[in-house]
Amino acid sequence: MSFRTRRVLFITPFYMIFQFFLLKYLFLLIGEVSETYLVMLAIILGLIHCMPMFFEAKKSTALGRLLSTIDGVWMWASVMFLIDIVAIYIMGMFISIPVTVIYCLLAIVPILGMYNFYKAHKLVVNEKVLTLDNLSCDINIVHLSDVHFGSIRHKSHIRKISTKLKELESDCDLAIISGDLTDGSSVVEEDDFMELGDVGMPVIFTPGNHDFYPGIDSVIGACKKAGIIVLDNESLEFECLNICGVSYSVEDRSMPKIDKSSIKRDSVNIINYHVPYYFEEFSKLGFDIQLSGHTHGGQFYPAVWFANLIFKYNKGLFKNDLGKYIHVTTGVGSMDVPMRWGTDSEIVILKLKKES
Repeated sequence: MSFRTRRVLFITPFYMIFQFFLLKYLFLLIGEVSETYLVMLAIILGLIHCMPMFFEAKKSTALGRLLSTIDGVWMWASVMFLIDIVAIYIMGMFISIPVTVIYCLLAIVPILGMYNFYKAHKLVVNEKVLTLDNLSCDINIVHLSDVHFGSIRHKSHIRKISTKLKELESDCDLAIISGDLTDGSSVVEEDDFMELGDVGMPVIFTPGNHDFYPGIDSVIGACKKAGIIVLDNESLEFECLNICGVSYSVEDRSMPKIDKSSIKRDSVNIINYHVPYYFEEFSKLGFDIQLSGHTHGGQFYPAVWFANLIFKYNKGLFKNDLGKYIHVTTGVGSMDVPMRWGTDSEIVILKLKKES
C-alpha cells in the first residue's frame, strides 16, 4: 500500500466529519435540513473521496477519473465555502445580513470555481533569461514540472503538453522535467507517455516524491518506452551543459552524496532536483543552475500565501550572491484539486545567454 493510499484512508473519516459540519452550517444559512440527510451526504462524499483510489490503482477508467475530478473540485469548493461561512457568521455578529446578500456571497464560490478550473487547464508559456559568464553557447531549455499524471490529469493532459512542446521545438534545444510526472492516483501503464515520444527535442526527467507512489519501476519503464531520458541520480552532458539529475529521497531511498566530482569545469552545471531545497549548498559546490518544482506556487489562494511563508523559493527565478540561479516552476498539472488561482499551469523557456 503506497504512502498516498495510506494517507487517503487515514484522512477519509476526518474528511467526512468535516463535510458533515460544513454542510450543516451551510444549510443553516439557506434553510434547515435533517441531520440524517447530512450524515448520508457526508458518507457519500467520503466514498467519492476514497473509492476511486482502489480501482484506479489497477486499471484507470473514465468513471474513476470522473469521480476523482468531482472530488477534487468539491474539496476546493469546501475550503472556499468554509471561508465564506466563517466570514458571514463573523459579519453577522455585528450587522444584520439580508438573505439576498448571503446568497450572493455563497454564489461567489461556484463563479470563482469556473475561473479556477479554467485557469488550471490553460497551459501558459513563460520566458526567462539567465546570463552566465561561463556559458560557451546560447541555449534554450524548456523547464516543466509536476505534470501529475493520474486520475484527474490523464492521457489528454500528456497530449496537451506534447502539443505545446512540439510548438517550441524550433526555438528550444531540450526539455527538462523536474519530478512528479505522475501523482500515484492511478496505475501507470507502459504506453501512457508515448505522446511525449513524438517531441522532436530530448526530454529529460528526474523523479520526484509522487513518482514513487505508483511504483517507480513502472514510471521509469513508461518513460524509457517513450524515449524520455531518465536521470535517476545520474548525469548527462548535452552540448555545453552538464545536467545532474538527483531523485527525491523517499522511503528506503536516501539522498545520494553530491560533491565536486559531479561538477564539470568546462560546462554550465545544472542540477535537476524536484524540491527547491539545498540551493545554497548546491551553489557552493559549483552548480550554476538548480531546476525545481514541487511547490505549485501554492496553486490557489489562500494556499499561495502560506506557500510563500513555507518555501524560501516558492516560485520564479532567483539569483544569489555567487551568481547562481534557481528556477522553481509552478508546474503544468495540479495535485488532487484541479484548480488554480494566482498561479499558472506553466511551461517555462529558460534562455541561457553569455553574459556580455
